[in-house]
Amino acid sequence: MSCEYTVLRAAGNLPQSTQSPIFTVSGGRVLLTALIPEVTTTIQNQANSSSVYVNPTVGGDVLVWSVGNIQANDVGMMLGVDLSGSATTAFAVVPFPLHPLVVPAGTIDLSCPVSNTGQLKWLLKYVPLDAGATVTAA
Repeated sequence: MSCEYTVLRAAGNLPQSTQSPIFTVSGGRVLLTALIPEVTTTIQNQANSSSVYVNPTVGGDVLVWSVGNIQANDVGMMLGVDLSGSATTAFAVVPFPLHPLVVPAGTIDLSCPVSNTGQLKWLLKYVPLDAGATVTAA
């Protein structure tokens, strides 16, 4: 039986009108069981409908989660990520996802269609499905 691992990504600025890697999956497939972003610097009060994509080494991007508008989210707010792709919003408490995802080697990216100030830190939980599969913060 495989162990579940936790990867933390330190607070970082939002991508500015682009899609940017937040985690890298290497060595094979993993079962993504949780992905929890937390606001560490208040998000600018301007519309920004952000999304998370799986960007596999082979094949095209897959939309994993569309958070909707994150404008003006305050420090400490967590963005609920339903790994089935449903949009959720910011809360002080978020639901743990019910549907894990099998993610191939590649990157997990955050896409922000506009340039907003603000920062997020991330917590990711996964189980390796292939020998040697790992996830690291990008």
